[in-house]
Amino acid sequence: EVQLVESGGGLVHTGGSLRLSCETSGFSFDDYRIGWFRQAPGKEREGIATINTRIRGLTSYTDSLKGRFTISRDNAQNTASLQMNSLKPEDTAVYSCAAGVGPGSWDYWGQGTQVTVSS
Repeated sequence: EVQLVESGGGLVHTGGSLRLSCETSGFSFDDYRIGWFRQAPGKEREGIATINTRIRGLTSYTDSLKGRFTISRDNAQNTASLQMNSLKPEDTAVYSCAAGVGPGSWDYWGQGTQVTVSS
């Protein structure tokens, strides 16, 4: 059974930091790129960061988050992380991780973890 389980969300004040984790099982983690997404109330889901497979390890970020968020992966532990710094109230959303193989496709999704940034 494929599982992606996010953790690390919570309530933080403006300027604070959180580190989200995505624990995975049931598929060949090394072969999948991992992405982090978020969805705020009343808004569409937004892709925020991607890290390619073990071999390439390339990362990409949505422009508005560059410098504040960092995606990483630990292939030995089959986990991915999202370090979020200098958080703002507009970062409040449900954050989800996903895994995909084909270009532009995301095959597996986690349930998400709530991040709330208070002003």
